[in-house]
Amino acid sequence: MDSKLRTASWVLLAIVGVLVLLFSLASANLAYRGMYSIAGVSIAEVAAGREGVLLGLRGVRGTSAAWGAAWAALFLAAVIGPYRRGDASTWWGLLASVVVLAAVASARVLVGVQTGTGAPLLLLVIVLVALLLDVRRLGSSR
Repeated sequence: MDSKLRTASWVLLAIVGVLVLLFSLASANLAYRGMYSIAGVSIAEVAAGREGVLLGLRGVRGTSAAWGAAWAALFLAAVIGPYRRGDASTWWGLLASVVVLAAVASARVLVGVQTGTGAPLLLLVIVLVALLLDVRRLGSSR
């Protein structure tokens, strides 16, 4: 049973990593090539003909997408490598990375902005479930 839970854990985490990577790449593509909205207003309207503002908005989204893709690549490397092999410290590292992501994303609530908190919190829940499937690795590594 532990073996099945361990497999389910790393497979679920790998799926999370792949999905975050794909969504980040799609977001980068949209940032650099498409028109997207901010709070229901197209970036062209927000920029109002100011090319520097339009480029800045594209750059912000592109940078965010790049960081998301980089986190996903590192997350996948940890999951497919040491985590899959049973390394307990990787369990803690994966937990720390997703808690920091959720904390920084949730901090926006302190300034009155709740938009955009759903995805990081959903990611936190899914990763927590996947990690809890194999929480026994922590006891067996001592």
